[in-house]
Amino acid sequence: MKSVCLLFGLILAIDAQQPANTSKSTAPSKPAATPPVAPKPAGITVNDVVSLVDAGLSDDLIITKLRKEDKAFDLSTDDMIRLKKANVSDNVLHVMLDPKAELKPVVAATATTPPPAPTPVVVAPPAVAATPVAKPAGAASTNADLPTGADIGAYFKKAGKWEEMLPEVINWKTGGVIKNIASAGIVKGDVNGHIPGAHTRNSVPSPLEVLIYTPEGVAITEYQLIHLHEQPDSREFRTVTGGVMHVSGGATRDVVPFEGNKVANRIYRVLLPHLGAGEYGFLPPGAVTSASSASIGKMYTFRLVE
Repeated sequence: MKSVCLLFGLILAIDAQQPANTSKSTAPSKPAATPPVAPKPAGITVNDVVSLVDAGLSDDLIITKLRKEDKAFDLSTDDMIRLKKANVSDNVLHVMLDPKAELKPVVAATATTPPPAPTPVVVAPPAVAATPVAKPAGAASTNADLPTGADIGAYFKKAGKWEEMLPEVINWKTGGVIKNIASAGIVKGDVNGHIPGAHTRNSVPSPLEVLIYTPEGVAITEYQLIHLHEQPDSREFRTVTGGVMHVSGGATRDVVPFEGNKVANRIYRVLLPHLGAGEYGFLPPGAVTSASSASIGKMYTFRLVE
């Protein structure tokens, strides 16, 4: 009986301990502590855009980044003012507001970048020679209008250029055709000028402009303009020792009055707008060397063709 009681007590003791052991073995273990997870970045921000512009990235690269993010910014008025002050272009702002926005082909200049100041243009007054001014009849030529390298003689203007009036030789002799024509008023010492050839080589236009270079100490008033009488093989005129006859009669009709304006030292300009067609010549002083026998002189001859 005593053994039975001991065995029953042992069983009771084992039963009493069994739930405790089972509870201890089946209880769940306490999980280990999980480290905190960093929040996922929200994507490109307004500050990022400002930083990209400050770094000197082009609009194309910034716009590519914004389109890749495909994020429409909810920009406030202050945000837009800040971006504009940071030199963010209008095209970048358009893409920030709408990643699919169509852009202008030319990016407008930012408001903070003033346009370059225009370069002042200094216009120099035109040179006098660049604008030719037509000279009225009787006006004196300027030194710039004179032929270069000219010497004593006569020059005529043809097609806007000065050409030398080549002189011809005069054979002086007494008597002749003109003496017979103009018998009235003949004085002692009269001679006739005879120039071989029916025409001169100097054919000039009308109206005529002539420059005469005089020797030292000689004035233009000492020159004579003479209308020559044309013969089949020569030209003739009447004069006297020292100059053309200035007496009544046929000899005076050979003298043609003219005026010479001094344009430079020893240079005179002569305008002849009203001469008729024919043969003429400027007779320089001292051309008549003798009234006796045959002698020679020279005359600056020209033929006026109307």
